[in-house]
Amino acid sequence: MLAYQIHKKESIWWDDITTSDKIENKKDILSKTLIETVAALEEQLGENMNNWTWNKVHIIEHPHPIGKIETLRSFFNVGPYAVNGAAEVINNLDYHRDETGIYNVKSGPSTRRIIDFSDIENSMSINPTGQSGNPLSEHYRDQAEMYNKGEFRKMMMNKEEIIESSTKIIFTPEN
Repeated sequence: MLAYQIHKKESIWWDDITTSDKIENKKDILSKTLIETVAALEEQLGENMNNWTWNKVHIIEHPHPIGKIETLRSFFNVGPYAVNGAAEVINNLDYHRDETGIYNVKSGPSTRRIIDFSDIENSMSINPTGQSGNPLSEHYRDQAEMYNKGEFRKMMMNKEEIIESSTKIIFTPEN
Protein backbone atom coordinates (compact mmCIF):
# COMPACT_ATOMS: atom_id res chain seq x y z
CA MET A 1 0.00 0.00 0.00
CA LEU A 2 2.86 2.40 0.75
CA ALA A 3 4.32 2.02 -2.73
CA TYR A 4 0.90 2.78 -4.21
CA GLN A 5 0.32 5.83 -1.95
CA ILE A 6 3.71 7.41 -2.60
CA HIS A 7 2.74 7.85 -6.27
CA LYS A 8 -0.49 9.64 -5.41
CA LYS A 9 -0.26 13.42 -5.17
CA GLU A 10 -3.59 13.76 -3.40
CA SER A 11 -4.95 11.36 -0.79
CA ILE A 12 -6.73 11.54 2.54
CA TRP A 13 -3.74 9.64 3.93
CA TRP A 14 -1.46 12.65 3.42
CA ASP A 15 -3.45 14.81 5.86
CA ASP A 16 -2.16 14.99 9.44
CA ILE A 17 -5.40 14.75 11.41
CA THR A 18 -3.71 16.21 14.52
CA THR A 19 -3.60 19.62 12.81
CA SER A 20 -7.22 20.73 12.69
CA ASP A 21 -6.47 24.13 11.11
CA LYS A 22 -4.75 22.75 7.98
CA ILE A 23 -5.10 19.99 5.44
CA GLU A 24 -1.63 18.72 4.53
CA ASN A 25 -0.66 17.33 1.16
CA LYS A 26 2.04 14.90 0.04
CA LYS A 27 4.73 17.62 -0.13
CA ASP A 28 3.90 18.85 3.40
CA ILE A 29 4.07 15.38 4.95
CA LEU A 30 7.22 14.30 3.11
CA SER A 31 8.99 17.59 3.99
CA LYS A 32 8.00 17.26 7.66
CA THR A 33 9.12 13.62 7.68
CA LEU A 34 12.51 14.48 6.16
CA ILE A 35 13.11 17.24 8.74
CA GLU A 36 12.15 14.95 11.63
CA THR A 37 14.28 12.12 10.26
CA VAL A 38 17.38 14.30 9.91
CA ALA A 39 16.88 15.66 13.45
CA ALA A 40 16.55 12.13 14.86
CA LEU A 41 19.67 10.92 13.02
CA GLU A 42 21.67 13.95 14.19
CA GLU A 43 20.62 13.23 17.76
CA GLN A 44 21.53 9.56 17.52
CA LEU A 45 24.62 9.59 15.28
CA GLY A 46 25.88 13.18 15.29
CA GLU A 47 25.75 16.01 12.79
CA ASN A 48 28.26 14.51 10.32
CA MET A 49 26.18 12.61 7.76
CA ASN A 50 29.22 10.53 6.81
CA ASN A 51 28.83 8.81 10.18
CA TRP A 52 25.24 7.80 9.48
CA THR A 53 25.98 4.22 8.50
CA TRP A 54 23.62 1.31 8.96
CA ASN A 55 26.20 -0.88 10.68
CA LYS A 56 26.33 1.62 13.59
CA VAL A 57 22.76 0.71 14.53
CA HIS A 58 22.40 -2.85 13.15
CA ILE A 59 23.95 -5.32 15.61
CA ILE A 60 24.34 -9.09 15.54
CA GLU A 61 25.04 -11.36 18.50
CA HIS A 62 24.90 -15.14 18.36
CA PRO A 63 23.48 -16.20 21.72
CA HIS A 64 24.41 -19.31 23.64
CA PRO A 65 21.76 -20.65 26.07
CA ILE A 66 24.08 -20.04 29.02
CA GLY A 67 24.89 -16.57 27.64
CA LYS A 68 21.42 -15.45 28.73
CA ILE A 69 22.96 -15.03 32.19
CA GLU A 70 24.40 -11.50 31.94
CA THR A 71 27.65 -12.24 33.77
CA LEU A 72 28.37 -15.15 31.38
CA ARG A 73 27.24 -13.38 28.21
CA SER A 74 30.65 -12.22 26.96
CA PHE A 75 32.16 -15.67 27.48
CA PHE A 76 29.44 -17.76 25.81
CA ASN A 77 27.82 -15.44 23.25
CA VAL A 78 29.55 -14.64 19.97
CA GLY A 79 29.43 -10.88 19.40
CA PRO A 80 27.98 -8.34 19.49
CA TYR A 81 29.20 -7.03 16.15
CA ALA A 82 28.12 -4.12 13.97
CA VAL A 83 26.84 -5.66 10.76
CA ASN A 84 25.37 -4.74 7.40
CA GLY A 85 22.34 -6.47 5.92
CA ALA A 86 18.61 -6.25 6.55
CA ALA A 87 15.40 -8.15 5.99
CA GLU A 88 14.62 -9.41 2.48
CA VAL A 89 18.06 -8.68 0.99
CA ILE A 90 20.93 -11.00 0.06
CA ASN A 91 22.53 -10.57 3.50
CA ASN A 92 19.21 -11.45 5.14
CA LEU A 93 19.55 -10.42 8.79
CA ASP A 94 16.11 -9.58 10.15
CA TYR A 95 15.53 -7.25 13.08
CA HIS A 96 12.71 -5.61 15.02
CA ARG A 97 12.17 -1.87 14.88
CA ASP A 98 11.80 -0.13 18.23
CA GLU A 99 12.37 3.23 19.90
CA THR A 100 15.99 2.51 20.89
CA GLY A 101 17.44 3.21 17.44
CA ILE A 102 19.53 0.03 17.75
CA TYR A 103 18.27 -2.83 15.64
CA ASN A 104 19.46 -6.16 17.00
CA VAL A 105 19.42 -9.02 14.53
CA LYS A 106 16.72 -11.51 15.52
CA SER A 107 17.17 -14.03 12.72
CA GLY A 108 19.39 -14.82 9.77
CA PRO A 109 21.23 -17.69 8.14
CA SER A 110 22.93 -20.06 10.56
CA THR A 111 25.48 -20.87 7.89
CA ARG A 112 26.21 -19.96 4.28
CA ARG A 113 27.43 -22.26 1.53
CA ILE A 114 28.43 -21.93 -2.09
CA ILE A 115 28.61 -25.37 -3.67
CA ASP A 116 30.31 -25.83 -7.01
CA PHE A 117 28.62 -28.97 -8.35
CA SER A 118 31.09 -29.13 -11.24
CA ASP A 119 33.98 -29.25 -8.74
CA ILE A 120 32.75 -30.11 -5.23
CA GLU A 121 36.21 -29.58 -3.75
CA ASN A 122 35.97 -25.94 -4.86
CA SER A 123 33.00 -25.24 -2.56
CA MET A 124 32.98 -22.65 0.23
CA SER A 125 31.08 -22.09 3.46
CA ILE A 126 31.01 -20.00 6.60
CA ASN A 127 29.56 -20.67 10.06
CA PRO A 128 29.19 -17.55 12.21
CA THR A 129 29.98 -19.22 15.51
CA GLY A 130 32.84 -21.35 14.25
CA GLN A 131 32.92 -25.10 14.12
CA SER A 132 33.24 -26.47 17.62
CA GLY A 133 30.28 -25.36 19.76
CA ASN A 134 32.70 -25.39 22.69
CA PRO A 135 33.53 -21.92 24.12
CA LEU A 136 36.94 -23.22 25.22
CA SER A 137 37.92 -24.21 21.68
CA GLU A 138 40.00 -21.96 19.43
CA HIS A 139 37.36 -22.63 16.76
CA TYR A 140 34.35 -21.49 18.84
CA ARG A 141 34.06 -18.01 17.33
CA ASP A 142 36.81 -18.05 14.72
CA GLN A 143 34.52 -17.47 11.73
CA ALA A 144 32.30 -14.71 13.16
CA GLU A 145 34.14 -11.73 11.68
CA MET A 146 34.46 -13.43 8.29
CA TYR A 147 30.70 -14.15 8.37
CA ASN A 148 29.96 -10.48 9.14
CA LYS A 149 32.15 -9.33 6.24
CA GLY A 150 30.51 -11.75 3.78
CA GLU A 151 33.65 -13.85 3.47
CA PHE A 152 33.89 -17.63 3.09
CA ARG A 153 36.28 -20.49 3.86
CA LYS A 154 37.12 -23.38 1.60
CA MET A 155 35.07 -26.48 2.43
CA MET A 156 37.23 -29.53 2.88
CA MET A 157 35.64 -32.33 0.91
CA ASN A 158 38.70 -34.46 0.21
CA LYS A 159 39.54 -37.13 2.81
CA GLU A 160 43.31 -36.66 2.51
CA GLU A 161 42.99 -32.87 2.89
CA ILE A 162 40.79 -33.29 5.97
CA ILE A 163 43.20 -35.74 7.62
CA GLU A 164 46.20 -33.53 6.81
CA SER A 165 44.71 -30.40 8.40
CA SER A 166 42.77 -31.92 11.29
CA THR A 167 43.56 -32.40 14.92
CA LYS A 168 42.55 -35.51 16.74
CA ILE A 169 41.49 -36.12 20.31
CA ILE A 170 41.68 -39.67 21.56
CA PHE A 171 39.84 -40.58 24.73
CA THR A 172 41.11 -43.69 26.50
CA PRO A 173 39.37 -45.02 29.58
CA GLU A 174 41.39 -45.60 32.70
CA ASN A 175 40.87 -48.89 34.49
